[in-house]
Amino acid sequence: MESLDDVIDDLIADRVIRRHRRTWLIVIGIVVVLALLVLFTGGWKQRVGRAVPTFDAPTTVTAGRWEFSFTKAEIIREPKTEYSAAKAELRVYFDVRNVDTEEHTSDSVRNSVLRLVPGGGKDLVESSGANCRGEVGWVIVYGLPPESCYTKFEIEPDFTADQIEVGVLGEQYISDNGLIGANEDPYWQQPKATAVVRLKPAVVVKDEEK
Repeated sequence: MESLDDVIDDLIADRVIRRHRRTWLIVIGIVVVLALLVLFTGGWKQRVGRAVPTFDAPTTVTAGRWEFSFTKAEIIREPKTEYSAAKAELRVYFDVRNVDTEEHTSDSVRNSVLRLVPGGGKDLVESSGANCRGEVGWVIVYGLPPESCYTKFEIEPDFTADQIEVGVLGEQYISDNGLIGANEDPYWQQPKATAVVRLKPAVVVKDEEK
C-alpha cells in the first residue's frame, strides 16, 4: 500500500504532466494556425517571400489534375445606361487539359482552383470555374485535346489594373484520415497553392444598347 508521501508525489507529478501537456497542445495549435496563415495568405498576398513560383503569361501550369495554358486577360466594361448601372468583369483566357492520371475521369474545373490575387492584404477572389464552348462548368474529358475556355472574376465597375495576378491551385490526390472513421480511399481534394500567373489585361467596352 502506498504511503501518504507517495500519493502526494503522484498527485504532484500528475499535475505537472497535465500542465506540460496543456502547454504543448497550445504550442502545437499556434504552430498549425501560423502555418495555415502562411499557406493561404502570405504565399499569395506578398510578393517578397512568396512560397510558389510566379510566371508571366503566356505560360503553361500543371496543377493537380489540370494543365492550364494561360493566354490573355480582359477587363470588360458595360457602361451605365438609362436602365442599368455600370458593370465590369475580369476574364482570364486559357486552354485546359485533363491530366488526371490517377482516375482517368472527366470533370469540370472547380471555382476554387483559380483565384484572383488582389494584393494589398485583400482576400482572394474565387473564379467562375471554366466557361468552355459557351457553357459554364463544361466537363473536360481525360485524354482529349485541350479545350479553349475562360473564367470570370467579380470586380468593381471602376476596377483598373495594368497587371493582374491569378493564383493556380492544384487538388491533391489523397485520402482522408482513417483514424477518425473516414473512407481511406484517395480522391482529389484540398487544393494547394501551385503557382501565380501574371497577365496584362486589355480593356474592352461593350456597345451600349440602342
